[in-house]
Amino acid sequence: MPSPLGLPRSFSEVFSRDGVPVARVIVDVMLKPEILDPQGRAVQGALGRLGLDGVQDVRQGKQFVIDIDGELDADRRATLERLASELLSNPVIEDYRMRVLADGETL
Repeated sequence: MPSPLGLPRSFSEVFSRDGVPVARVIVDVMLKPEILDPQGRAVQGALGRLGLDGVQDVRQGKQFVIDIDGELDADRRATLERLASELLSNPVIEDYRMRVLADGETL
């Protein structure tokens, strides 16, 4: 059953055109704690106005879900780490976390 976003829940549900399983890599990118987050502040205020009391802080971020054909060896993982730090995130204002989903693990 697909997730609410229409993505398969685990990488074992995703196959390349020739039926070979793919690796699913998740890269989460967030503003560094010392960086002001105006969008998070706006959401925090809206949550209170909409009846959710006690919200102390909201930080917004982005998530990249990357499906790659074949095995994720050390070289490919190193390439992904480099791209996450140079392309998917802005190292001046953002931190990132990269993880590879294990078979059966869900988003």
